[in-house]
Parts: sequence; C-alpha cells; structure tokens
Amino acid sequence: MFVADDLNDWVSAMGYSQAITPNLDRLAKRGVLFTNAHAPATFCTPSRTAIITGRHASTTGCYRDQVYHFSHPDIQPLQVTFQKSGYATFGGGKIFHHRPGYVDLRGWDEFFVRSQWHRENGWWLKTWHDDSPFPQPHPSSPFNEGKQVTGGLFLEWGEVPNDKEEEMADTIRTNWACDVVKREHNKPFFLAVGLYCPHFPNYAPKKYFDLYDLDEIKLPEYKPDDLEDIPEPVRKQKTNRSKIHQELEEKGIVKDAVRGYLASVTYADAMLGRVLDALEDSPHANNTIVVFWSDHGYHQGQKGHWGKHTLWERTTNVPFIWAGPGIPKDKKVNTTVSLIDMYPTFTDLCNLEKVDQLEGESIAGVLKDPDTAKDRSVFVPYMSPGAYAIVNQDWRYIRYDNGTEELYDVRNDPNEWNNLATDAKYEAVKAQLADNAPNTFANPEPNFPELRLITEGESFYWELKKKKPNR
Repeated sequence: MFVADDLNDWVSAMGYSQAITPNLDRLAKRGVLFTNAHAPATFCTPSRTAIITGRHASTTGCYRDQVYHFSHPDIQPLQVTFQKSGYATFGGGKIFHHRPGYVDLRGWDEFFVRSQWHRENGWWLKTWHDDSPFPQPHPSSPFNEGKQVTGGLFLEWGEVPNDKEEEMADTIRTNWACDVVKREHNKPFFLAVGLYCPHFPNYAPKKYFDLYDLDEIKLPEYKPDDLEDIPEPVRKQKTNRSKIHQELEEKGIVKDAVRGYLASVTYADAMLGRVLDALEDSPHANNTIVVFWSDHGYHQGQKGHWGKHTLWERTTNVPFIWAGPGIPKDKKVNTTVSLIDMYPTFTDLCNLEKVDQLEGESIAGVLKDPDTAKDRSVFVPYMSPGAYAIVNQDWRYIRYDNGTEELYDVRNDPNEWNNLATDAKYEAVKAQLADNAPNTFANPEPNFPELRLITEGESFYWELKKKKPNR
C-alpha cells in the first residue's frame, strides 16, 4: 500500500498530460485505475482515520484532528486485522497523521521512523527537521520571500541539490520499504509506506524541477467570479482565502507555484518507481497486490483556492490504482468509488477475518471484472456534523451544517462553476442525493487541542486536559 499526501488528479494516466508520472502510468497499465475515486474526508487526519478504521467521521466523531485510537480504542484498525489474519505487518512514513502521538502502534511487527529521536518523541514523523536537506536560500519560494515561514511551510517550494536526494525523509522511507520487499518472508506480509510529498513544502531534487519548463506550464482554468453563487458563510471564508491566489497573480508566480507542485509529484512518482522495481526483482512479484492512493486532492487556484478543506472536486478526487494477481491489466473504471472501500476490499482479496460495521463497499468484484462496475453515490463528510458532499458520475451535492447547499451537474460543468442548488427544478435531485447521507451524525470527539500527549521512552499515551473552571 503506497500512499501520497495532497496528490490530486494531476496524473498522466488520469488524463492530465502535463504531469510527468511514468511510474503511476506504469502501475495503471499493470492494473485497474479508478478515475472517479474520492477521499472519505477533506483533509489528512479524518481521511486517514476513515480509511484505517473503515468508518466515516459521522460514525467515529473524528471530523478534524481527533486521535481515533484514543477516542475509540475498541475499533480494530486495518493493520491489526492483517496481523490477526496471519500477516507480517510493516508500516513506515505518513500512514497516519504526521504529528507526534498519531501513529497507531498496535498491529505492526515493525513501524519505521528514521531515528531514535523520532521514536522518543511520540513517533513524530517530522519530515522537515534538522536532519533534512533544505533549498538555499531558505525560505526558497518567491511567495515567502521576506516572510518568516513557520508551521507547514505553506506555498513554499524549491530545489534540493540532486546529491542530497538520499538524505530526504521520503527517500529514506522509500528505501526502507524496498528493503522490506527484498527480504525473505515466511508468511504473507502487509507493507504500508506513506510519503509526505507532494504536501507543502514542495521541495524536490533539482532534476525534477528541470523536467518542467516554466514558460510551458499550463495553468488550470480560473473563473474570476467563481465564488459569487456559493452560500454564506463559505463564500466569505473562501473569498478571504482567495487573497492568496491574488497575491500569487500580483507577483506573477502562479506558474512557478504550479511547477513546484508538479516537481514534487514527479519526485513522489520516482519513489513509487523504486518500490515497484524492488517488487519486480523480488520473489514476491507475482503474488503481491499493490494499491496506490492519496489522502485527498489539492486546489491549485481553482475556485480561488490553494489547499484542501473543501467539498469540491479538486479536494475529493484522487488517484486510486490496484494491480496484482487476479486483477486485469490496463483497465480504467469511471464509476464512483470511495477510499473507504479499501478495508472491506482487502478483507475479500486477502482472506482477512471479517470485521463488523465497516462502512465502505468491497470493490473486489470490480477488480476481478471491471465491466461489472456500476455507478453509485458516495458520501464525503466535512469538518462538522451534518456537513457533507454526495458525489456520483452525474452530480455533486453539498450541504453545510447551516443547511445551505450547492449542486453541480458535473458532466456538463466539470469545473463546478454553476451552482444549481437554488433552482427549484432540482429539488428532487437534491432530495435523492441527500438520501445517501446518514440519518444521524456522531458528536465530535475531543480534538487535538483538548488532549495532552505523554511520552515515556519509546511509548506514549494521550489524556484529556483538565478544563479550567468557569469564573
């Protein structure tokens, strides 16, 4: 299981010819590519939680940065199911959220972080740390020139010297995964490796930047008044957010930003290529299933937005590729699926013990015979109870927790420029789509700021912070 972070549908095999992704294309030719696959949440933590637990945020209450194994220690995560079913289990990199204390250490025979320091600090991934090679000068992107850059290094991109590639955290994780593949295994194994890229900062070796001529970069289609027909308060929020895009335009660096993202995508693709090469050179080449996914997509200025955290297409649509024994080669499936379908699909394909209350649908039958695929409406929860999107081949219906709505005819309006929700003739369409949402939504579990992480050597645990008494 190979995981990218913030990778949208800018993949050559998905029809985006500007991206240089030979290894994703190679994997797609080896198997089945789902072109209409959607994340089960709109940013990292809840999406990965839904995938690993097989349950939506509307069931777990993990809508934002909740720690599922603190709130729901009774839920059996995917890796535990593999282990209990006789598999050796190996994990490394960003499978869970990257902050300290988010890695669920249960069920792994081996979980890789790159130093003792990382193990003793809550198994913190800390991709960009003191041991990481950075572009010089730093910050590197013209967007951040003269700014003090902290946190997630937002809209930061730049070239790392080619001879530093092996020192980059994602390269180290990839090389570890290749080592696992090459080992002798006396029982079946489950290997999950997660990259941080193409998440910001878009730092990649110079050779990947060199593949993209800045003058030749083609930008997405932008509509200046795109936010005028969406409801409040989302319109106000996204209009404020669109100032970022305006700043990029004023500085004349939109193409530069897109180039940074594409270079990081190609670097991620190269890391996938290393793992595929290792697998092909191993004794396991003919009896190993490979699945590739990204936790969600990413806007590159579409609808005035740079980032995720939306219920629109650019956030939810992701690459989703399966290959291996019993899976036909070079097939594309255009019917709608969700990444939450992985848990029940693994259960069927890998003969795992059955787990109750999984909320996805197994796509094992479609992987066996893609011609049997039928479209369905999938549910994408938002960041609070009652807010969600329903997506299928024809429509995207969005409902916010204040009752306001958006509706897009995605066949005829793939850019989602025309919100039809206020047109009375679509009331029946909206009602039919809304029937696919849950009748009830769990209350949010305690979020990250309400918790305290306690580390003890290589172990850690969470506890609730004491609330201050009201005065």
